[in-house]
Amino acid sequence: MNIHDILHSIEYKAFRSHNECPAEGEVESLSFDSREAKAGCMFVAQKGVHSDGHLFIPKAIENGATVVMCQDLPDSQPDSVLFIQVQDTDEALGVAASNFFGNPSRRLKLVGITGTNGKTTTVTLLHQMVRGLGLHAGLLSTIVNRIDDDEVPATHTTPDAIELNRLLSAMVERGCEYCFMEVSSHAIVQKRVAGLHFAGAIFSNITHDHLDYHKTMANYIAAKKGLFDSLTPDAFALVNVDDKNGRVMVQNCVAQVKTYSLQTVADYRSKVMESTMQGQQIVLNGNDFWTPLVGRFNAYNITAIVATALLLGFDKSEVIRVASGLHAAPGRFQYIHGRGITAIVDYAHTPDALKNVIDTINQVRRPEQCLIVVVGCGGDRDPLKRPIMARIAAEGADRLVLTSDNPRTEDPDAILDAMERGLDPELKTKTIRITDRHQAIRAAAMMAHDGDIILVAGKGHETYQEVNGIRHHFDDREEVCRELKSDN
Repeated sequence: MNIHDILHSIEYKAFRSHNECPAEGEVESLSFDSREAKAGCMFVAQKGVHSDGHLFIPKAIENGATVVMCQDLPDSQPDSVLFIQVQDTDEALGVAASNFFGNPSRRLKLVGITGTNGKTTTVTLLHQMVRGLGLHAGLLSTIVNRIDDDEVPATHTTPDAIELNRLLSAMVERGCEYCFMEVSSHAIVQKRVAGLHFAGAIFSNITHDHLDYHKTMANYIAAKKGLFDSLTPDAFALVNVDDKNGRVMVQNCVAQVKTYSLQTVADYRSKVMESTMQGQQIVLNGNDFWTPLVGRFNAYNITAIVATALLLGFDKSEVIRVASGLHAAPGRFQYIHGRGITAIVDYAHTPDALKNVIDTINQVRRPEQCLIVVVGCGGDRDPLKRPIMARIAAEGADRLVLTSDNPRTEDPDAILDAMERGLDPELKTKTIRITDRHQAIRAAAMMAHDGDIILVAGKGHETYQEVNGIRHHFDDREEVCRELKSDN
């Protein structure tokens, strides 16, 4: 692609070319990793969290990069290289990547969802919805990326700007008309979604999470709001107004604002008529339907999904019909049965998500059913939530097993020490501590009797455990199936 086409809508401070590198030259690839730079490449030097890409400009040039986009011009500027100085390379990379791949987000209807909890479930079910309506759609989620029904492995909640636009371009080439994507607060702050055009955005909720990165709740809220600030007048903004931050998200938003709720007056309001372990009966704006999705948190998710489908212009009767058959994302309130015991594997890794899942189980279980909870907290992440999560689990469970999650580079026992600080003497009497997650799940299975319920929380769909920076195969679902001798 011509350099000037790549730079469309990017303001640059300096544009330095020489006879050996004409300004009208072509760029064959983009990269922000000097190791991936090659002949004809534009290398974008980003000032990252852990390293500064400007330090690797010489290596990128050595590997063949003929164009360098940077915030600070290097002292050495070879005549064979074109240097483009911009104010913000994070922002510029997003726009450049979008231009390079032909602005694929403008050639389909891209809907993003942000919030602490519910992102994966919402985008997964929206993708199911549109596929159920017989249309082509893409999915970008924590669990997996999809082009129609074909899987593309996911490495981050939101891919980097280059990979993101490459995936969107592939979706367009395959005939996708829609794409539903999770938009993490990290991705917004790091401007990985810069240059994208959203047909709509959804806000689910904000609760305690990621303060290791954002430092304060105010920063975390501001990051989420960034998605709505970027919307254009032709887009819609759908926000949960039962969360006080729903209104905050759309302050000064120029998009068409719509609201949803279970409690507050809203454009799309649902009421749960009946709730069981098999699903729930919901009335949404006068439309009565059954969903196999369990729990009040899923009532919010299904309300957002139906509202989004209607805002996209789909027929109401068809939307309600398909909504009744939607099934949860892997590792989200996923049932496993064996030996007369019901186990539930869920990704709940924040205080609010854990409380929602435990409350849901307690609302529908029978008095004689014992609830055993197995939970830990991740290492190298927000330490403030550790005692909170332990207390929530202990207060809601009959028995609690504290164990490792992904300790990453931290000492697993130090994490458990922090969790235990949330327990008073009475709560400690129903708590045991088993650092090894495999042994913890085994212990929970041994404690359980016929009819009891085991909740294994925190990792959900993940198929690994990260210890000392190394990922080992570990799947809660496999572990539970083995202990319950189940084929689920």
